[in-house]
Amino acid sequence: MRCPFCAFDDTQVKDSRPTEDSTSIRRRRQCSSCGARFTTFERVQLREVTVVKSGDRREAFERAKLEQSISLACRKRDVSPERIDQLVSGIQRQVETAGEAEIASQRIGEMVMDGLRQLDSVAYIRFASVYRDFSEARDFEEFASTVQEAAANERG
Repeated sequence: MRCPFCAFDDTQVKDSRPTEDSTSIRRRRQCSSCGARFTTFERVQLREVTVVKSGDRREAFERAKLEQSISLACRKRDVSPERIDQLVSGIQRQVETAGEAEIASQRIGEMVMDGLRQLDSVAYIRFASVYRDFSEARDFEEFASTVQEAAANERG
């Protein structure tokens, strides 16, 4: 593993342990050249998956992009980074175990919407506003009222 501080190619693992949800391994490393310490995470990648976007564009599935969009939706909300990581890991697992080499970006968007609906209603509405391309305040009002009605129905 290359040191992110001095780019030296030889680093040593000082500590290794699974994360709380056991979906990755956290490794503390130290550079043999400059002595800097840093953390890496090792995750299982079952297969390479291509995301089919609008206009038939294709690109490799990137966990970081998924994590960034979910984190943005959850910004300034009482949602812990661990919960976000669990949601991202769950979606990544679904994508990789689906058995398909390609997946539509709309399908990933629906998975995110399902996860955010259960995690935080404001984050869910924020994500939906971008994903569904709300153009007017009325779009927000209508969607928020359906979210509110669904929550009331779930409570009894």
